[in-house]
Amino acid sequence: MTNESNLSGPGSGQEVMLVTGLSGAGKTTTLRVLEDLGWEAIDNFPIRLLERLIGKSLGEEPPSRLAIGFDSRTRGFNPEEIIDLVKQFTTRDKVQTSTLFLDCSGAELERRYNETRRRHPMAMGRPVIDAIRAERELLAPLRRWSDMVIDTTALTTNDLQQAIRQRFAGAPSDEMSITVSSFGFARGMPPLSDLVFDMRFLDNPHWVDGLREKTGLDHDVSAHIMEDPAWDEAFSRIRDLILMLLPRYAAQGKAHVNLAFGCTGGRHRSVHTAEAIAQALRDNGFSPTVIHRNLGSRAADQIEGTPQT
Repeated sequence: MTNESNLSGPGSGQEVMLVTGLSGAGKTTTLRVLEDLGWEAIDNFPIRLLERLIGKSLGEEPPSRLAIGFDSRTRGFNPEEIIDLVKQFTTRDKVQTSTLFLDCSGAELERRYNETRRRHPMAMGRPVIDAIRAERELLAPLRRWSDMVIDTTALTTNDLQQAIRQRFAGAPSDEMSITVSSFGFARGMPPLSDLVFDMRFLDNPHWVDGLREKTGLDHDVSAHIMEDPAWDEAFSRIRDLILMLLPRYAAQGKAHVNLAFGCTGGRHRSVHTAEAIAQALRDNGFSPTVIHRNLGSRAADQIEGTPQT
């Protein structure tokens, strides 16, 4: 995921977001979530009518937050012409425009199309992977030009919904929302994190009798981790870095920050560290949400019989 929205939020005039990207990358899901968040969402809107819609139409008062979905299937689709057209909107008073591009790897898109047995809009009798390559080439100018790019390769539908909600829902007040999570590298990196800390340098409780089946929420596991000579200094530096960065993120208008702590299995070191950081944030006036992604997973920090440190 790259770039931040240049929108300043409701009340600053009409916000127009163009939602586009590769077919199968999640445009429909994105528009549905935006609609739930109060945006007026329109999918496959004819490009030639776009200028008539911005700042007018749809009743006497234009919608304050308008999301317009389009892709290679949309009538009149031409990336260069779309870019030139949207550039004209930037000169209009009280109209703020941005473009969200949904990307995805070719292999994952091919899997999705094969799984659902849907026909790719650019297939025209050729293999799905060839159609995906052709569409990617066609959309390349839009991807380069977009304000925001979300790669959905590793995202489930729920993950994408969460990402859209976190990015566009807006905080209920001026307070920045913070999520602190733990995860296991053995089960994949979290796709939605702003800062990721690898805690695998700490001694692993998995290899201590009596601790393997417990988690970082248990006192004796936490005590074992904190006995590691590296713990005190590492935790202090991570905590101080985060406390230094959060006000700077807030000053840049960032509404959501996701902090992730990983270890091999996501049950011991990462869990303890996430809890400790969350408490440090509370002590400094923040109200973080804590999520332990792999806490319920089996104790399997061993890969091919080799101890993981």
